Amino acid sequence: MTITFEPPVIAGTPLDDARAQLREATTILAYNDGLYDMLATPRREVTVSIPLRRDNGEIELFLGHRVQHNFSRGPAKGGLRYSPDVTLDEVRALAMWMTWKCALLDVPYGGAKGGVRIDPRGYSTAELERVTRRYTSEISPLIGPAHDIPAPDIGTDEQTMAWLMDTYSVQQGHTVLGVTTGKPVSLGGSLGRATATSRGVVHVALEAMRSRGIRIDGATAAVQGFGKVGRYAARFLTEAGVRVIAVSDQYGAVASHIGLDIPALEKHVDATGSVVAFGASEEITNAELLEADVDLLVPAAVEGVINAGNAHRIGASVIVEGANGPTTPEADLVLNAAGRLVVPDILANAGGVIVSYFEWVQANQAYWWSVDEVETRLADRMRGAWEQVNAHASRLDLPLRTAATCLAVERVAQAHQLRGLYP
Repeated sequence: MTITFEPPVIAGTPLDDARAQLREATTILAYNDGLYDMLATPRREVTVSIPLRRDNGEIELFLGHRVQHNFSRGPAKGGLRYSPDVTLDEVRALAMWMTWKCALLDVPYGGAKGGVRIDPRGYSTAELERVTRRYTSEISPLIGPAHDIPAPDIGTDEQTMAWLMDTYSVQQGHTVLGVTTGKPVSLGGSLGRATATSRGVVHVALEAMRSRGIRIDGATAAVQGFGKVGRYAARFLTEAGVRVIAVSDQYGAVASHIGLDIPALEKHVDATGSVVAFGASEEITNAELLEADVDLLVPAAVEGVINAGNAHRIGASVIVEGANGPTTPEADLVLNAAGRLVVPDILANAGGVIVSYFEWVQANQAYWWSVDEVETRLADRMRGAWEQVNAHASRLDLPLRTAATCLAVERVAQAHQLRGLYP
């Protein structure tokens, strides 16, 4: 197979890391370069301009992206993020990781991702609504319940998904609940969706610690990020008996050797907008949190925070990736050599896409499940995936990330090969 165009990749970017992981997997699986090229290249991507009339009448222009990486196992699925750091390469990487995540958890989707380069903290609710509706209007020919189903991510939430669903529905002439997941429950959202990623992270974290002989009651943890994933991960770890001794957000980090009072910290964040200046704690740096001597580290913020520059100082025995791509390939080598157990993102944070799948199924059937049904099925899926990946890694003497990626890539490749090429 000859590929006529491959977008340039800046060394060290998330896309560089994603392609390196894919290359390792295809080498182990003995796939040829043509199959690698197919799996490394998005099936479809679009970049749109988003003009915004601000509340004061001024006009600003933003760029938005939607990348659909793969459709071989079903419609594309992936979040939509609003961040000043969004780039097309980042969105391409995240879409690829979504493909592997869906395949690994045996969810009948391919991977997609969207992003708008905007800092949502600097805009009013009305302005963000206009951005969302214009972005949705621009990408609407590419999305839909059978084509591509967006969901919340960094900087977006269930209200964003409600605007997206309404805009798409108006264009279709009827309500289409299945066009997005992560919606408000009153608009067809699923019970348990808001905390699903965090619950999945904790289910896998507990299994990983047990596999290393770490007693859960009294184990110590540090959580980087206190947003959608980190906040609830800290809460659920505490409820399981783990002592969370450090947390951070984009403004700073706090720690307590006796364990942070997570319910009180949540109230402090709700009141102040940050973990900083929380009583009964000391302020530390984000670097100190990442390098803390704990049983468990949960990086739940952004990509590349564990890298060649700090990997040798990571103190945690178990690292469970709540964020997408928080560990670079160079850092993986260091951590593996040091005997650290790294549970990769495509396994660890898959709880969100699992319950998004449940939401999509419920919307298509117009029949909703109880929260106990959702959480029981989520727990079964996450623990089953952990057991499968852990067994595969042990059998082939591979790191967990390599084992998980190989399993996922093999499933997608099989779908490619069974479907064949058209024409």
